Amino acid sequence: MFKNVLIAEDHESASISVRKTLADLGMPDPDFAYYCDEALKRVTIELRNKRPYGLLVTDLFFEPDDNPQRLADGEALIRAVRQVQPDLKVLVFSAEHRAGVIEPLFEELKIDGYVRKARHDAQELRTAIETIFSGKVHYPAHLRQVAARKNAYDFTELDVMIITLLSQGVLQKNIPDYLQQKNMQSSALRSVEKRLKQMRDALNFSKNEQLVIFCKDMGII
Repeated sequence: MFKNVLIAEDHESASISVRKTLADLGMPDPDFAYYCDEALKRVTIELRNKRPYGLLVTDLFFEPDDNPQRLADGEALIRAVRQVQPDLKVLVFSAEHRAGVIEPLFEELKIDGYVRKARHDAQELRTAIETIFSGKVHYPAHLRQVAARKNAYDFTELDVMIITLLSQGVLQKNIPDYLQQKNMQSSALRSVEKRLKQMRDALNFSKNEQLVIFCKDMGII
């Protein structure tokens, strides 16, 4: 298993399950940082001392306090770490669930795994660490399910506009007026109702509110 592990987490209680999981896997003495700036400093020092970390486990959210930080959150930390030690394995352990936030971490920052803080997260943490150690990427199950649902429907520009208007509180019956102002085709109320039904049916939703929430979570709007 990894010989040198760093946990970046500002809530000590949240780090307990991480440390327990590491201990169960034979890694009982990880380093710990409450701040992102401190975590980056540790990565830099250990690399300089030829004792590079093999794994960074970090949250995304760090509550601000009286200690001003250059790196405000986990995403900024990961970006900075990638400049210092590009090959460092990174596992994100966070309460964030929105695919629109999580997917770019894999696509842009090349993280090696993501585990959502939730009930029974200890087992997934163990699975994720073992998967990453084997050289593979741990993609969370809930995200795979959401991505599969997203791929079930190809959103058009008109679809996105309709859902965006709904999310802004525009009544369905008034959407055609807004679409006409933007010279959008299929701006009749019947056409709007039809497209909403197509989207709901394709994604297995019964209400427009579910559709709006889904599109926000996926970063579609």
